[in-house]
Amino acid sequence: MNRQLIVILCIVALDAVGIGLIFPILPGLLKEMTASADISLLYGVILALYALMQFVFSPVLGALSDRYGRRPVLLLSIAGATVDYVFMALSPIVAVLLIGRAIAGITSANMAVATAYISDITEKQQRAERFGDIHLRAPFAVAAVLNAVNLGLAFFMLPETRSRNTTRLTMATLNPLAPMRWAFGLTMILPMLGMFVLFGLIGNIPGTVWVLYGQDKFQWNGMMVGLSLASFGAWHAGSQAFLTGPLTARFGETRTIVLGILSDVVAFVSIALATRGWMVFVLAPFFALSGVAMPALQALMSREVSEDRQGELQGVLASLMSLTAIVGPLIGTAVYFYSRTRWIGAVWILGALLYLGMIPLLVAHRRRATRAVEEG
Repeated sequence: MNRQLIVILCIVALDAVGIGLIFPILPGLLKEMTASADISLLYGVILALYALMQFVFSPVLGALSDRYGRRPVLLLSIAGATVDYVFMALSPIVAVLLIGRAIAGITSANMAVATAYISDITEKQQRAERFGDIHLRAPFAVAAVLNAVNLGLAFFMLPETRSRNTTRLTMATLNPLAPMRWAFGLTMILPMLGMFVLFGLIGNIPGTVWVLYGQDKFQWNGMMVGLSLASFGAWHAGSQAFLTGPLTARFGETRTIVLGILSDVVAFVSIALATRGWMVFVLAPFFALSGVAMPALQALMSREVSEDRQGELQGVLASLMSLTAIVGPLIGTAVYFYSRTRWIGAVWILGALLYLGMIPLLVAHRRRATRAVEEG
């Protein structure tokens, strides 16, 4: 594994760690800052604000990385995340947290540009594998320091992978909707874009209600929440590191996507029916196995786009993911708080049912792929 890939994987891992820090700690932090137990609306707003900024700015940053290079945009995004975590660690008021989340969302090109960087340095057939690879405020202070270290690593150890593009940069290039129009004009990836959006919506359910569900149904304390997330993270990391590549090599991207969907359906239905907290830990491998689907889907889409527009594609995908992260937490918290006194597991069944929308999209993708082979 070369040096550039190691640094990129560190950037992606730290980005995931940062997201993991927020979910278990944010409810308690908001209760402390507002002196109120009813923080559901504010909780959803903070999650949605970050996603809204991502939705608007990810396509722009992806296009800029195609124009000026991956490295400067990555450095900017890491610096923005550092500012956000400093705000999280030190802020005495909720308004400043909102500002920090907005800044982080605006500069959050980590995943989009990192995946474009991986596309630059990876052969097409290996991309699925590569894509896969306790004080309330203390974790944010640690994350701020780690992001600063990450910034130094990226600055000193990441060479640029894009040669200077002489194409003139216009205001149209910076229009966040322009890359969307371009991507949705690629008929070969339309079904895959639909699947990507559904994956994003469904994937926001665990992130939004995991802590609330564990506390309400199983009376988990902070330690149990942390252990459950650590278990989930370990299984998920192992799945993407050791299973994504071999599964896509053996079964192909499409069958790997189907395997991920089936695994997630089992996990969602089972956690809705679980009656004891220990059962959630048994389900961690099923949640983790579902993670092989997204890298396989990204690999499929990257094949349909020229090398000089990989950053634009990844920016569009990041923007779509951010759009689902705006809608998903708002829907998830609304359904959860409406249904928890009737049947607390309803939100998980909703997620499982959303996978039914994948069936016509998978059929459409297979038909387009078959037609392309016959014509080619």
